[in-house]
Amino acid sequence: MRFSIPRGASVLELGCGTGDLLAALEPSRGVGVDISGGMVETAASRHPDLEFVHAAAEAFRRPEEFDYVVLSDLVPFAYDLLDIFENVARMTHERSRIIVHSYSQLWRPVIRLAELLRLKPRKPISNWVAPNDVANLLDLAGFEVISVSQRILFPKKIPLLSAFLNGVVANLWPFQKLCLSYWVLARPQPRRRKEPPAISVVVPCRNEAGTIAEIIERVPEFAGPTELVFVEGGSTDGTRDEIERQIQLHPERRMLLLTQTGVGKGDAVRLGFERAAGDVLIILDGDLTVAPEDLPKFYDALVSGRAEFVNGSRLVYDLEPGSMQFLNLIANKLFSVVFSYLIGQNVKDTLCGTKALFRDDYELIARHRSYFGDLDPFGDFDLLLGAAKLGLKVVDVQPELGRAEEEVEVAAKLGLKVVDVPVRYSARSYGRTNISRFRHGWLLIKMTGLAFTKFKLKPVQV
Repeated sequence: MRFSIPRGASVLELGCGTGDLLAALEPSRGVGVDISGGMVETAASRHPDLEFVHAAAEAFRRPEEFDYVVLSDLVPFAYDLLDIFENVARMTHERSRIIVHSYSQLWRPVIRLAELLRLKPRKPISNWVAPNDVANLLDLAGFEVISVSQRILFPKKIPLLSAFLNGVVANLWPFQKLCLSYWVLARPQPRRRKEPPAISVVVPCRNEAGTIAEIIERVPEFAGPTELVFVEGGSTDGTRDEIERQIQLHPERRMLLLTQTGVGKGDAVRLGFERAAGDVLIILDGDLTVAPEDLPKFYDALVSGRAEFVNGSRLVYDLEPGSMQFLNLIANKLFSVVFSYLIGQNVKDTLCGTKALFRDDYELIARHRSYFGDLDPFGDFDLLLGAAKLGLKVVDVQPELGRAEEEVEVAAKLGLKVVDVPVRYSARSYGRTNISRFRHGWLLIKMTGLAFTKFKLKPVQV
């Protein structure tokens, strides 16, 4: 849970027991609820800085909204789960997350045997509810499931052996189906924003002088205020001069030119996001290999609520001849398969430069960036890993429909909902790529190894 919930959030735990889990999450506002008066007294004495309430989860009411609602080990003992979830809906806001943790029916005879042998305390379990049933009940109560994952293949702490079985083997098919516990992450069902937000399209560019005028001409004006933020990275072909010239030629457009002091596209994107004025942040590569006309699909997926992080995918449609070398295509497909496995979300193209998210979510990612380090030269893994860790939601958007038609479940580190938007990928019409296939490829392999450690191995060792 601590891996999934950032410190300083407001947290409601239903079925809090002694309050130790709630305290370990270090919430800014923590409320624990339990049906056992003795447990509530114990929790209050152990954690006087938190609030504990003696009540059934179905009956507890508060006129406040929590960032996270935790139901850990409550499902097996709940009388009416639908009542509980409907009650939770009254105490959540549109960005809240609900985390439900319970146990697999496959372990029912093992747990019973352990109780008979007095290897574990006996508990009056009344429900062995499957993850699909939990997801259905959440849907009935007005929630959308973001992810379902399995944890803990070996529920006994033995140095090295437990870490290997729970951190490695438990994440491999078919062993993950045999895990003791399952985790369901959900969010309130999305609602479309009433007022169109301001948009900033950030364009990292280095030696892209030949495309600047076309970018300004082709990037659309959105429903809300729209600005173009060019981040120039030490070009030698007059890119900066061309941007300044185009700004003078187009006073009707909101444009900003920034000078990059660091190195790499990832650094350029961070500078652009930091200085951008919009509530929605969109990345468009300066080489125009992705058409600016596709950007409204990214915007619509966000403001409709279907996604919280929109990721472009170049690998749905056929590629234009010359747009991507064969080895690059194979590497992209391989990284996508591995990455989707690691974060539990179906991300078809991890290295497409076009992405979109809300400023508030980006600021959360930036605050937690140190968790993954600073290895990524492009910023793609940096943003995707951060989104997955925070629970942003990812979906497929059919571009010809212009909306998220087919949602893909994406389980990540319990975070934002991430969505893939298929885009047509074109060959460069100007200049040469700034990517070093082997040097940058090695860095991406290192990032993948780091992601495995953080998403699969670390959580079971916390």
